[in-house]
Amino acid sequence: MSAAVKYTLGRVGLFVAVLAGLWLIDMNPFLKLILALAFSAALSFFLLRGWRDEMAEEMAGAAERRRTEKERLRAALAGDDQPGEAERREE
Repeated sequence: MSAAVKYTLGRVGLFVAVLAGLWLIDMNPFLKLILALAFSAALSFFLLRGWRDEMAEEMAGAAERRRTEKERLRAALAGDDQPGEAERREE
């Protein structure tokens, strides 16, 4: 399972758990939703740190792969055999 899916499910689960706890208190339902959102966000900052870091690393790796592939395609379109070959010729 990808890190983004784990983190998202963790955030939703935490929100539902906090909302279930607040549902027992007698107050406006809209206020319960807002409080559940705020409390679950604060709790997820501490409780889901590992999954958030894992997701960030996964996203950074994907961005790096896209950047490398983009450079490779630009080099191929320019007629270079290898990415970075134009820089080596200029030196």
